[in-house]
Amino acid sequence: MNSDAIKLRDKLPIVYSTKYSVHFAGLERFHPFDAAKGKHVQQLLCAELTLNSGDFYSPKEITKDQLLRVHTPKYLKSLKWSANVACIAEVPALIFMPNFTVQSGYLRPMRYQAAGSILAGKLALEYGWAINLGGGFHHCCSYKGGGFCPYADITLLILRLFELESLRVKQVMIIDLDAHQGNGHERDFKNVDSVYILDMYNAYIYPRDHDAKLSIRCGVELHHLTEDAFYLRQLNRCLKQAVAEFKPDVVVYNAGTDVLKGDPLGNLSITADGVIERDRMVFSTFRALGVPVVMLLSGGYMKSSKRVIVDSIVNLRRQGWLQAS
Repeated sequence: MNSDAIKLRDKLPIVYSTKYSVHFAGLERFHPFDAAKGKHVQQLLCAELTLNSGDFYSPKEITKDQLLRVHTPKYLKSLKWSANVACIAEVPALIFMPNFTVQSGYLRPMRYQAAGSILAGKLALEYGWAINLGGGFHHCCSYKGGGFCPYADITLLILRLFELESLRVKQVMIIDLDAHQGNGHERDFKNVDSVYILDMYNAYIYPRDHDAKLSIRCGVELHHLTEDAFYLRQLNRCLKQAVAEFKPDVVVYNAGTDVLKGDPLGNLSITADGVIERDRMVFSTFRALGVPVVMLLSGGYMKSSKRVIVDSIVNLRRQGWLQAS
């Protein structure tokens, strides 16, 4: 084993930065999204697994050149107008804030989280798994943001792996289990045979993007208040179908916790135990096949969400699915 590989093993392939947290003059308190979810998850993980901040990987801010690998210049330029960002973030008051404040308080943290997703993708190839305590901006595509998602980190992650790891990564599977349809990556990978998309989502909430839906190769449109038994049965069926139809070199798992019962935006009724079992099913399916898994936190709009995420990660570790390959 070379020295770089030894150095990798000194840390867990969990990616986090103190710069992930969103802040805009206190207005984040009135937004449904937990602006410091990554921070809260990281603190709980440290307590549960006896870790410290040095046990995590920290990304550098993604650069404009890296963003241009996916995003159009016109779209990136549009983010210089606070009104456009206010629509994406769904915080109307941002319209009245100077753009430098919007950049530093909202877009810069999102750029760090997007960079974290890319780093997690690289780490997954070394460890067999990786988790970014942020990211999962699945409503953003190359030319348009929305639904709290200003950057297309899933697309950026996958294209980076195709470019830098072309000898190892030729096919990628996206498993999107956020409560909302992942229309951003679905638009970006339309008619791309090397990317297989499995998406289970509430069909009666945002974004209801029928054109993007055509990119889904294995999908389940859920009804309001779907419960554990049906949800997990459908997931089991989809995982078997996906494995039979496609052989990925990497899985990008968008693990939104807005499926939880009581979430104000997901409107499903999955219990904490259901989410923990969901995550176990995904990891066990692909880790048993030797396929690396990259997990992104994505949506989740209740304070209880962070506890469920941590309990799930601890469960995966205890069951042996978060061990080095």
